[in-house]
Amino acid sequence: MDSGNGGQSSSDLQRQAAAALARKKVLAAYAASAKKSLPEANRNDSHIKDEPIVQKINSESWKKYHSAWQEYYQKYYSDYYSKAARNYIEKERLKDAREKADEEEILNSLTRMSRNTDKKAGLSLKTGVNAKGSAHENSENAVFMDEDDIRNRLRQRIRKKATDSAKKSRRRKRFIPVFAGVAVVLLILFLQYNRLIFAPIMAYVSPGNAPASEIEAIDPTITQAVSAEPRLIIPKLNIDVPINFDIPISDVMSAMNHGVAHYRIAGASAFPGEIGNFVITGHSAGDVYSSNPYKYIFSGLERLEDGDLIYVNYKSVRYTYRVIRKEVVEPSNVAALVENTDKPLITLVTCTPLGTSRYRLLVTGEQISPSYEGASAEESLPTVDQNQSEELPSNEPSFFEGIWNWLTGA
Repeated sequence: MDSGNGGQSSSDLQRQAAAALARKKVLAAYAASAKKSLPEANRNDSHIKDEPIVQKINSESWKKYHSAWQEYYQKYYSDYYSKAARNYIEKERLKDAREKADEEEILNSLTRMSRNTDKKAGLSLKTGVNAKGSAHENSENAVFMDEDDIRNRLRQRIRKKATDSAKKSRRRKRFIPVFAGVAVVLLILFLQYNRLIFAPIMAYVSPGNAPASEIEAIDPTITQAVSAEPRLIIPKLNIDVPINFDIPISDVMSAMNHGVAHYRIAGASAFPGEIGNFVITGHSAGDVYSSNPYKYIFSGLERLEDGDLIYVNYKSVRYTYRVIRKEVVEPSNVAALVENTDKPLITLVTCTPLGTSRYRLLVTGEQISPSYEGASAEESLPTVDQNQSEELPSNEPSFFEGIWNWLTGA
C-alpha cells in the first residue's frame, strides 16, 4: 500500500524482508548447532532435516524479543494513523477550498452574465471550445457547463418569480370587482349624503365672504345712510348677503343661487317697514361639488336666539329686527307663514336638520327700527288654499332627487 493512503511504503517492505531473512538465518544457525550435538553416526541422517528445531530461549531473551516487536508495531501503527489523520484533514481543507472557489465562480459568472446578453455568452462559449486543445477543451467545457447551469438556474428563478407574480396578480384580480363595487357604493353615498358632513361644519364657519370681525351689531337708535343695494345682515352669524326681492314661487330655487330670496303669499306678502310678515328664504345645505356660493348661507340659522338682531337694507334704509321665536314645521305647512299682526315682522325660512330637507325652520323677528307708526299694511294677495300641495322652499335636490327630477321632468 502507498504511504500517502496510510499503508506501507517500499522501505517498510524492505525492512520486513530483511527481518524475514534474519529469522531464516537464525533458524539455520540453530539447526547447525543441533546437528553438531548429535552423534557422528546420526549427523548425516536424512530424518534430521524433518525434525523440528527446538529453540531453547530463556525468559529474559523472550521478554526482550517481545518488547522489541511491541515497540515496532506501536511505532508502525502510530505512524499509520497519524498519516491517515493528516490525510483526512488535508482532504477536508481541499474540499472547503473547492466549495469556496465554486461559490466565487458562481458569483462571478452571475455578475458577468448580468452584464452580457445570452447571444454574446453563446459566442464566447463557441470561441472557447474551438480555441483549446482536447484536455483543456474538457475543462473549458466543464466551465461552460457550469455557466449553462447558472443560466438555467437564473431562468428557473425568473420563471418562478414570474409564476408567483402571476399568481398574486390573479389573486388581486379576484378582488378587483369587489373593490370596484365598494368604490361605486362609497361614491354614490358621498354624492348623496356629503351635505350631512359639510353642513354642520359650515354652520360654525363664516358663510359669507367677510371675516366675522367686520360685521358688528349696530345701535338701532342711530340713523345712518346705507347703500341702495338690498342686503340681509346677521352679525351673530357673520351673514351679509344680497336679497332678491319679490320672486315668484316658481323662481325661488334659481334666485337662491344668487343670495337669499324674498317671496310673497297671501297673508305673508309684506315688504320691509310694512305691517305684516316679510318672508326671506335661503339654503342651509348643498352638495360640496355644487357651484352655488350661497348653498350654506343659512346653515347656522338655528344658532339664533331670542333678542339677536337682524338687519335689512332696503331702498337706502336700514331696518332692524329682534328675534322673538323659532319653530320647526312640516314642509307642507305653508300657512305657518301667515301672521295676524299689527307689527312689521320678518321670517327667515330654511331646511332642518342640517344636510336634509325633512323639515323647515322658521325664525321670526319684529321690527324695532325705524319706528313703524303710521306704516302701511301689506298688500292683499289671494287667499291661500290650505289643501293645496305647495310646499315651502327647500335645499338643492340631492343626487338621487336630481336624477329623479331629470327623469320625470319635474
